[in-house]
Amino acid sequence: MTRTIHVTLDINGEMHSLDVEPRVTLLDALRDHLELTGTKKGCDQGQCGACTCHVDGQRVLSCLTLAAQVEGRQVTTIEGIADDDGTLHAVQRAFLEHDAFQCGYCTPGQIMSAVACIREGHAGSDAEIREYMSGNLCRCGAYNSIVAAVREAAELTAGVRQKAEAA
Repeated sequence: MTRTIHVTLDINGEMHSLDVEPRVTLLDALRDHLELTGTKKGCDQGQCGACTCHVDGQRVLSCLTLAAQVEGRQVTTIEGIADDDGTLHAVQRAFLEHDAFQCGYCTPGQIMSAVACIREGHAGSDAEIREYMSGNLCRCGAYNSIVAAVREAAELTAGVRQKAEAA
């Protein structure tokens, strides 16, 4: 008989109650139990970044994080970064404008890392963006477009922040 534990997860502002095996990762809870398939399973070893999501605003590799570890914490996935009215996040818009994807498999993880990159102040130069985003692999080689998208989103975000502070 398989032992299960009960976890209550706050995913994108919605509470979800699950009975899962203690070893179930956040990635598997999202994809297999909650049908939130935007977060991708790439290597399942924490090496590719496709499974990146945010826990309490910090990026995490959900394939290396147990679902039980995030109970009582706020989890944000790619499905949760757009506005409630469907308006895309600045990073999502910039990825579209710069064609910062090819096959798209790594894109959700890239976007989640880019949001954290900008929020944490690591988008001051292309070199800094490349360094901060280095944990996210793109098999198609869209790196130049990804850096351009992150740079543009950072500039837009900074401009919005400056306008808000001036008001």
